[in-house]
Amino acid sequence: MAKLSGTKIRNAKPKAKPFKLYDAEGLFLIVTPNGGRWWRQRYRWQTREQLLSLGTYPEVDLATARERRDAARKLVANGINPSAARQEEKAALRDSEEQSYKAVSEKWLEITAASRRWTADHTDRVKTRQEKHFYPWLGRKPVSSVTEDDVRACLLRITDRGILDTAYRARAEAYSIFRWAKSRKLVKVNPVTDLREDPDIIPKHKAENHAAIKDPARFGTLLRAIDNYPGGYVVRCALQLQALVFVRPGELRLAEWSEFDLDGAEWRIPGPRMKMREHHIVPLSKQALAVLQALNPVTGPEGHVFPQMRNASRPISNNTLNAALRTLGFAKSEATAHGFRSTASTMLNEFGIWHPDAIERQLAHGERNKVRSAYNSAQHLPERRRMMQAWADYLDTLRAGAIKVAA
Repeated sequence: MAKLSGTKIRNAKPKAKPFKLYDAEGLFLIVTPNGGRWWRQRYRWQTREQLLSLGTYPEVDLATARERRDAARKLVANGINPSAARQEEKAALRDSEEQSYKAVSEKWLEITAASRRWTADHTDRVKTRQEKHFYPWLGRKPVSSVTEDDVRACLLRITDRGILDTAYRARAEAYSIFRWAKSRKLVKVNPVTDLREDPDIIPKHKAENHAAIKDPARFGTLLRAIDNYPGGYVVRCALQLQALVFVRPGELRLAEWSEFDLDGAEWRIPGPRMKMREHHIVPLSKQALAVLQALNPVTGPEGHVFPQMRNASRPISNNTLNAALRTLGFAKSEATAHGFRSTASTMLNEFGIWHPDAIERQLAHGERNKVRSAYNSAQHLPERRRMMQAWADYLDTLRAGAIKVAA
């Protein structure tokens, strides 16, 4: 007959030393001096007495403790050591957690980002897509049990929101994750394979280029608007410099003062920050130097050139420059921060006086030949210096409302 009851357990007062309250068939409760109550089950295995922890009271009540006791006794009767069985269960759970979709995707991201030399920004964007669109539904699921329908459901949730570009990227990343998992025999098939070209999941759409102003007079209007931008001095300077140097917006917003040689009129962007992972030299015109020299006392002499207003330890966000253009009255379909590059490329090529390779090199476009790429790091630099100064002078004429060919 059972010896314990809920009332007896609740009324048990702690003593100076731990003591036991016995139930039946090896089950007892240890009451500690600090008031803790620990369930234990005594059993014999291969002639030796052993103890099995069954939890703590009141999280595990008397009825539940007895159920766990009976389950342990059944294991012993079937020739299984309850302690060993529990360790195997823990090991299996640990293995399943290590091979969950989240764990596998995180390992894939770590290895892929390092091998492909992804920027921290790009790595964070990929991680965020996984955290937002996959982990809530697949994160804890063993990667080997993720099905095509599971991935389809995640992708449809994205497309239902109308963010097709995100859906395309998320699908490509999911395919890469499962391809990586398959190569390591964590999955037998890649559940994304048949989803890659399925228009019912992600409708096909024409790729859109970054909007850019190609009309010189309209660009002059933009330059005048930038000079009167009301949203903050740092952002105004960022837009002014973006027009003058036409680097990628991500390269501009992450700029550090340590990268600039104002006396030598150069900005040397480290390779890891560049799309092609090669360091890039940006000759600085007199106008670009003037912007930087005026900004240096405000945000320098070290750290981010364009820090956030409320947190100087972080640079302005991805969307800051585009949001500023919207504030100035230029729609997304007309002008983007990235579009400054297209504007410069178009106009400089139309002038017909600059070597196409010098323009391409200044845009930091990829070079297929690695030997030529290394050589081109400084190739055309004298011409690029002249070109960047001529470009800045030309922008001054547009800002003043005149239009003429740069020389």
